[in-house]
Order: sequence, then C-alpha cells, then structure tokens
Amino acid sequence: MMRAVLMLAVSMLVGCQMPALVSAVGQNIEREKKIEVLAKYAGLDNKRVAVMVKADMGTLYEHPSAIPNIALNLSQRLHENVPGITVLDPRVVMNFTYQRPSWGSMPLAQVAEELDVDRLVIVDIYEYRLNPPGNRWMWEGVCAAHVGVSERDGTDPDQMVDEWNVTGKFPPNPEATSREQLNETLIQNGLLSTFVRNVAWVFYDHIEDKYPDIRK
Repeated sequence: MMRAVLMLAVSMLVGCQMPALVSAVGQNIEREKKIEVLAKYAGLDNKRVAVMVKADMGTLYEHPSAIPNIALNLSQRLHENVPGITVLDPRVVMNFTYQRPSWGSMPLAQVAEELDVDRLVIVDIYEYRLNPPGNRWMWEGVCAAHVGVSERDGTDPDQMVDEWNVTGKFPPNPEATSREQLNETLIQNGLLSTFVRNVAWVFYDHIEDKYPDIRK
C-alpha cells in the first residue's frame, strides 16, 4: 500500500514539472531561431564599388591596423556575397586616401570619377574602443560608424543616397568575460569580424539570429 502511495506521489510530481520543462525547451528553441533579412540597399549588385573607411586621429593613432583591416575584410565580404559586384582593390583605395588626406571634403562625384567606380561605400567610424571608458580592466569592444552610399550615376552624385548607423560589439557578454580569459588581439579580431559582418549585411540578403540581443 505504501509503495503505491509513493509511486502516485512521484508521478504527480513529475506531472507537475513537465509543463515547465516543455516551456523551457520551447523558449530555448525560439531563442535559437534564424530569420532571413533582406538587404537594406541592393544597389551594389553588378556595380564597380570602392570601399572607403575613415576615422578620427585618435583612433588612427591608437589602433593603426583597424582601418586597413576593416577596408580589406569588408571589400572581401562584399566580393563574396553581392551578385555581380566588382570591388576595387583596397590597396588602390588606401593609396588614393593617403595621397589625398583631405579626400573626405572632396565632392563625392569627383572621388568616384578618379577611382573610376559606380558606387562609393563610405564607413565613417565615430567610436572605436576595446574597454569601457575609464576601465582598462574589462573587455568591452565597440566599433560604431555612419555607413553611406553615393551613386555616381544618381540624380545627385555628390550626396549620399542612403545612410545607416552600424555597430559591432565584442565579446557578446562582456560582464561574463574576465580580462584573463582573452587578450587584446583576440578582442580586436572579434570586434572587427563582428563589425565587418554587420556592415556587409546592409548590402545583401542574409540569415541572422531572430533575437540577436539575447545573451548566450
């Protein structure tokens, strides 16, 4: 008799826990879902494109490799994913910007003409850091930029036809990442990879997390 009572109690306990278990599994499945996101701008398809990256002097001084790395990897990612695109060699673009340090104030149509491209993708970085402000003991990488496109054959080739604010962050969960777990090189590489991916996603259809802000 006692054994039957115990078995009944256990079965009731398991029965009470099952809805919570099913709910937790369902939530985890929902968090892992992917969605297709369409390009915000598809005007790079079948065009000749120059990727141009600029930043303030402080960023250029503290992180001299960041700008060429972003330019190189963004150019490569667009080349691999945008249909029919021809991306101007980043070395040609960087040589152009070094020879004309005031290129940012030039008419965009003139820049496009001198580089002989149909589109300019301009990445203007306004924040780049690996740590929180005033805290060198924690990793919290952020790269944020205004990203714009000009069209040489557009109605006003000296103006951006569209602009977006794009941000990359690394590591995904800085509060759970101690300084000893990662070094500066890994943080910078992770940050640049995330930022380049987010910028590139503006220009082609892609798959991404349905809930990108959920900490994993």
